[in-house]
Amino acid sequence: MTMSSAPALNSLERSISTRLALVFALRMFGLFIVLPILAPYAQSLPMGWGIEATPHNVGLAVGLAMGAYGLTQAFLYIPYGLLSDRVGRRSVVVVGLLIFAAGALWAARAETLVELVAARALQGAGAISSVVVAMVADHTRAQVRTRAMAMVGMSIALTFALSLVAAPLLEAMVGMSGVFVLIAVLALLAIGLIVSIKPVPLPVPTASSMALLKAVLQDSAQWRLNIGVFVLHAVQMAMWVVIPQRLLDLHFTHVGSTWLYLAVIVLSMAAMIPLIIRAEKHHRMHQVMRAAIVLIVVSQIGLALNLVGAAGIAVSLLLFFIGFNVLEATQPSLLSKLTNPASKGAAAGVYNTVQALGLFVGALAGAWLNVAGGALALFACSALLAAAWLFLHERGRTQTD
Repeated sequence: MTMSSAPALNSLERSISTRLALVFALRMFGLFIVLPILAPYAQSLPMGWGIEATPHNVGLAVGLAMGAYGLTQAFLYIPYGLLSDRVGRRSVVVVGLLIFAAGALWAARAETLVELVAARALQGAGAISSVVVAMVADHTRAQVRTRAMAMVGMSIALTFALSLVAAPLLEAMVGMSGVFVLIAVLALLAIGLIVSIKPVPLPVPTASSMALLKAVLQDSAQWRLNIGVFVLHAVQMAMWVVIPQRLLDLHFTHVGSTWLYLAVIVLSMAAMIPLIIRAEKHHRMHQVMRAAIVLIVVSQIGLALNLVGAAGIAVSLLLFFIGFNVLEATQPSLLSKLTNPASKGAAAGVYNTVQALGLFVGALAGAWLNVAGGALALFACSALLAAAWLFLHERGRTQTD
């Protein structure tokens, strides 16, 4: 079936999917925007709690500041997803966004690295991504759900692109505290969007929450996607331990970094669109995902081999962003096809839990590898991890096509 002959979203589905994609975008903007600017900022703070500010301690604390929100998200995604299956999605999302905003306001006032780590952990406790994904599924028909999920995936990709461009400019204008206040304001705007969506009756579970969760955890096809999103976000976070400082070392100003990110992102988005169309229109999901994973591998090899030159960094970032954006759009869509309607919240919770663990592990392991072995060790390990993902993806071809 071609794109032109496939069923289209009706006006209500389109409206709700757009609002939920915006909720995702507002929250993810608050997470992504700190990536290019948090590490240099965190290094400027005192340690706190009487901890000695050795290079090793500071390096690990910076990694924790970047990834702490991922750890708390990992603990809460599944409980939030299961709870939303029982009591409804909207109230769970509203509470999560309030917690996220509170963490951002605390981070804006943080005066030490330890306090910043704690504030970022509180941000992560607003773990609503899995519930929002389940809301998209609740409000769309099965035959158009892939398109709705792709809208959410595209919103994440576009938000990631915008945040990298905007981050250096915003920090220069309002400082890091101002950036965190903006994150809190955006979370409150997202609450308004959620409240505007009328809840729909949820399917009455025919099994206990634990039985539904067990079925999700035993699904090997879903686990391939779970492992994939873990690797994708682990590699992403590890990169941002090094890239911002490397650009500073190359005498890039905030404006210079912005122009580099903008050029790379515009090109990557232009390259991503035909790949997404090919995956959906020609039923080439597996092949397009394979190509995207290959780009992730090649980008990490490029960064490992070219640790100084700005041109090499730019090309490697371009390859990474193309692969990242494609996978952010296709993996949630594919997950929606594999999920039992009665366990959508649980399945999305597991997926986002593993994603959050990838964020945490990538930030912490990236910081440790950078301290212990330098950027070469970090990017070599990222390349090996992505290559292992490629091997797993190829083994699961018959199940995902």
